[in-house]
Order: sequence, then C-alpha cells, then structure tokens
Amino acid sequence: MSRRTTLLALPALIAVSALALTGCSAPSDAAPVDGGSITYATGKDITCLDPHVGGDMPQASIAAQYLDSLVAQDDKGAIHPWLATSWETSADGLTWTFHLRDDVKFTDGTPFDAAAVKANLDHMVNPATQSGTAGGYLRQYVKTDVENPTTAVVTLNKPYQAFLEVLAQPFLGIESPTALARPQAENCASPVGSGPFKIVGYTPQQEVKLVRNDGYNSPPPFAKNKGPAKIANITWKIIPENATRYGALRTGEADIIDFLPPENFAEAKADSSLALSLTDRPGNPTSLQLNTTRAPFNDEAVRRAFLTASNTEASVKSAFLGTASYAGGPLSSVTRFYDKDYEKTYAFDLKKASDLLDQAGWTERDSAGYRTKNGTRLTAILPLTPTSWPAATVELLTQIQANEKKAGIEVKIENVDDATSNKRNNTFDYDLRVNYWNTNTADVLRIVFSSAARESAGFVPNGAGYANPDLDSILDQALATSDDTTRAELYNKAQKIIDDAAISLSLYNQSTQLASRKDRVTHVDVEPSLKLPYLYDAQAVAK
Repeated sequence: MSRRTTLLALPALIAVSALALTGCSAPSDAAPVDGGSITYATGKDITCLDPHVGGDMPQASIAAQYLDSLVAQDDKGAIHPWLATSWETSADGLTWTFHLRDDVKFTDGTPFDAAAVKANLDHMVNPATQSGTAGGYLRQYVKTDVENPTTAVVTLNKPYQAFLEVLAQPFLGIESPTALARPQAENCASPVGSGPFKIVGYTPQQEVKLVRNDGYNSPPPFAKNKGPAKIANITWKIIPENATRYGALRTGEADIIDFLPPENFAEAKADSSLALSLTDRPGNPTSLQLNTTRAPFNDEAVRRAFLTASNTEASVKSAFLGTASYAGGPLSSVTRFYDKDYEKTYAFDLKKASDLLDQAGWTERDSAGYRTKNGTRLTAILPLTPTSWPAATVELLTQIQANEKKAGIEVKIENVDDATSNKRNNTFDYDLRVNYWNTNTADVLRIVFSSAARESAGFVPNGAGYANPDLDSILDQALATSDDTTRAELYNKAQKIIDDAAISLSLYNQSTQLASRKDRVTHVDVEPSLKLPYLYDAQAVAK
C-alpha cells in the first residue's frame, strides 16, 4: 500500500521473522523436474475461493496461486509494476492513473484491460459482494474511468497513501470480468484469474484442484521463474485435524502442509528430510480486544489490570512451543512503522494488577477467590469457536484464563458456533474477543481502532468499541501525507494512544508455517505482501 509512480522504495521492514528456519531447496541428490504434481494440505477450509467475497486468509492463500495483481511488493517493502506498468497520482492524491499491460489474458480467454480493472474494483466495493477485506480497504474508492484499453483512472474521495500497498495483496487480485458477471456461488466455486495456475475443481471441505496455466506470461518481479510454472498440477487438500495433516506429510500423502502443529515442531525441525519455514506476517497481531462499551472494561484501570495480569509472553512460549512469536504492541514487529517501545508496557506484574483493581474498587473476594464489588463478581466473558482457531490458541487462552484468576478476574470462555459468534461479535455481546488483521500497512491501526471501524460491514473490526477523535485525526493525517518521516511520527503517536488506552491485549504474531518434504518438492516460498504460500517457483522432485 503506497504512493507515486513506477517504483516506490520503502524501508526494508517487512522482513522474514526470526522464526524463519530454513531455505527452500532440495537435497543434493534430488533432481527437480519440469511438470509433476504436488499435494498441499491446509488446516483451514475455504468457503469461497473468490478472495473479494468475505476475505479470510485461506482465500488469499489460494488466490496467490491463480491471481495476478496490479502492483507487486518485494521482500524489502518496495512497490513495483505488475499488471500495471506504471502509474501517476494527482497533486491532491485523489486521482490515480494506471497504465496497463496489453498482452495478458485471463485463463477463460478474456483480455486483461482497463475495463477489467474497473470491473474488479467495482466488484470489491459492491455491497452485494460482502467484501469485508478488499472492500474494507477501498472505502475511499469512488469510481474507475476507462480512458482507453490500457489506461484506468481511479478516483478516490480522500488521499490514501496506503492504496498501492493494499493493491499488492492477493485479496485484491484481478479476476476475469467475464467470470465476475456470473452468480456469486458459481464464481466462489471457480474464480478465474491470469495467474500461474487455474482452478479446475472444487469439492467444499475436501479439496481444490489446480492445473498449470501454460500460457502464463505475467510473473511478478519478485518471482524467480519467468515462464509457465514448473509444477503441472496442485491438489489443495483441506485437513483441519493437526495430527492427520502432519501424518499426511510423514506418509507422503501430502508434500507440503501449513499450520505446522506445535507439538510436532521439534520432531520436524530435527528431521533433515523436511524443510521448515515459519514467517511472521505484517498487520495487527492476534489479540484479545477488550469491549470498552460495557462493564467491566469501560473502566481503564480494570483494563490495565487485565493486561498486566495476563502473563502473555510466557504463555505464548508455553502454548506454541516455539512456533509463534510473542507480540506486545498493536502492530506486528514486521509491519512498517512498527515501534518496539510498546512491546513491554504491560509486562507481567501481579502486584501492580492487584493495586489497580483495588483502586478501581474491586477490593473483596468471594469464596472462589474472584474479586467482587457491591456483591458482583469481576467477570469477563469470551465467546469462542474453538474449531476456528489453532489448538495452541485455545490452549493459550486457557492459560491466560488461569493467569487472570490469580489476580481475581474470572474469564468465562463460552464455546459457541460460528453463527452465534458472528452475531455476538457484531453486536458487542462480549467482554473479550479474539481478533487479528493481516495486512502490509500500518493503516491497519485505522482499520482496527478508528471510530468508524465500530460499524459493521459484515464484520466489526473495532471490537474494543473504542472511539477517540484525536486518534482518528492522526490516522487520517498519516493517510494524507506522502512524507515518510511525517508518517512515522504520526503512526508512533497512534501506537502510543492505543497502548495507553489499554484496549487490546496483543498475543502473538500471525505467521505462515510451512513444512515440506525435500524428496518431493523444492523452492517452496512465500509471496512478499502478506507472507502467504507461493508455489509458482516451486518444483516437483523426481521420485
């Protein structure tokens, strides 16, 4: 998400995490081949393959295999041409003119052109698409004018310095306008792109079949490969159970798996036949948002006590067994403009938490050891759908529940189904809510913590219900300026306001966790914008 014309150099902050363990190469006696088939096993289901609809990370992961984007982001954070060869921005920041390639076709034969750009951006912002992610990134969008087949002029209603960065994400990948014109259910099952692979089959809750696009001629600049993909066929299998998915890797049923189970991490790391890659993602870390619209967290002292008593850093280490990195602030440590000053503000201190609760009037304790005030127990309700989260996350929340009890705070984890969870999350019917937002821009602070983000567009991003006009103004200023020094200062101020308000307990950085068999596949990598799996450069190994 960024700025001006053909190339945008950004600081190299969107880097691979310290958890990245290995490169992605085959052993010396393995011979990569042109062609072949691989099986990729994922731990999360994909309800719609079109990343414009809804917008969850599993959709973006598979979209990276079959969609190209207007612009590309490299691993140093710089923005480069991709389907757009260059662009200009008006002095007021409201008009973006994109010049496009004239030699690209979607895999259904539809040409890529300015009309396709217009159809895609219009599709993302159409309320009928129910695009919580792509549409949410384009709230400033007004229209696209087709000046000619290779020139698209995009109009915004306010300056948006994160525009190019979000355009680099697979969530905003460009689809065939012919395919987009079909009913949504049909496009969800078989979306069409111009990328290195194309979708040829989809069995919900089981698998997606992809085959190589033999006519592929539009690779991104960060790719090592320059022609059609080396792999001919991909089976993208849905295996939610950790043990089953890891077992599939060990037996050879799968060549690559994601969501490496923490309990198998040490074994997999010690196995020289496996390649591991754990890469932190940018954005807002997995967090517990504290609902400030009702008691008990409408009291800042109680919020501060809750954060201080959580002992999160130790619990992350215990629950994830080294497969996740602790996050203390509102930005992931690999997000541009991240400030490390806010990592340790609420370090574990049980006495400090106790003093804060005393000051807030929660001075009595009941027979179970929980604090009370006027006969009411200090309770925080956390609705949770356990199957929607890794088992380690559920374990982490259970440990935090135990840590909070030591301070006298009862955390009630209520297991609910997805429908109930969504309803409660959209109506602030909770005290605590688990949330994260992966994106490659510090503008995630506006997306998650601005006053406007308290409203639902299918999902309420601001689960804290927090409203601060000063924060809103700072975040708007950061989007309106192209000066990086000024932006850094503004985002630092924003992080401080959010940190001081104690409205969110950051837990751990989201990451892409891959394990692959060196005897089956090599050059397994991640794309740079969101650190998602990217198989265009991968090669099958001769068996």
